[in-house]
Amino acid sequence: MTSSPTTTDTAAATARDQSGEKADLLQALGQHRFFLTNTLREMTDEQAGARTTVSELCLGGLVKHVAATEAQWVRFILEGPAAMALSGDGDYEGDENGQEWAAAFSMNGTDTVESVLAQSQAVAERTAEVLAALPDLDASQPLPEAPWFPPGARWTARRVFIHLIAETAQHAGHADIIREAIDGAKSMG
Repeated sequence: MTSSPTTTDTAAATARDQSGEKADLLQALGQHRFFLTNTLREMTDEQAGARTTVSELCLGGLVKHVAATEAQWVRFILEGPAAMALSGDGDYEGDENGQEWAAAFSMNGTDTVESVLAQSQAVAERTAEVLAALPDLDASQPLPEAPWFPPGARWTARRVFIHLIAETAQHAGHADIIREAIDGAKSMG
């Protein structure tokens, strides 16, 4: 079993050290990240990998997915659309049957509750560092070409953080349902 995630991590401390809009964005993201990671409290590795619905979703996989997505969007703020290219550990090109995509939402043989929480924590710390160093939340990057983005669209750093808050909140809700199906525990209610 693992200890429960805490709200006294480096990212939370960074949010307290900031003021204004940046602090608000980091606090909102941190709150939803806590709701998500809190679903892993007192879970075994086996429980964290359990699929309790007809989907591929499991608690550990959701935490992995959200951390990877957050890291990618933070790179986008700094590097632009090239950061969104799916390659390496997130290479879904040529993944016509969705196996790699589904694997990103699951616990593989080397994943543990401890390792996915550590990865989430590392990403949270990097996000806090990047946000603190941003001179302008209105700085924008062009979105990559994709059927779900309008041609020529751009997102500001602010818009990216709003998206990350929504993405994390959505998956925290998914995780709460999965956790409740495992042992009746609720993280958000």
